[in-house]
Amino acid sequence: MKTLIIINDAPYGTEKAYNGLRLANQILKDFETSEVTIFLMADAVTCALPNQKTPDGYYNIERMLKFFVQKKGVLKICTSCAEARGIDKLELVAGSALSTMKELTQLTVDSDKVITF
Repeated sequence: MKTLIIINDAPYGTEKAYNGLRLANQILKDFETSEVTIFLMADAVTCALPNQKTPDGYYNIERMLKFFVQKKGVLKICTSCAEARGIDKLELVAGSALSTMKELTQLTVDSDKVITF
């Protein structure tokens, strides 16, 4: 099963990124043969910035992304969205890769399920 999860919201302020990552990580944990790709768009591209410091007891998107990548999840970041926010030249979370609308289109067509947050 191939699942594509598209996240559009910033890492903090709403819980959309958090819930998208919870779902992605649970799929990889419970169904080890599944293939899961996360595509970060719009303000969600800032989820991939490293060195996030959150208060104790608060979820940390960077740690969740690292777990996702360690579990063989594929993490893509919209290049034009990153450029628009001035982060395309910055270091991003290890295991992530800048991507394009063309690749997102192919991922969408190839996936069995597409979920947006």
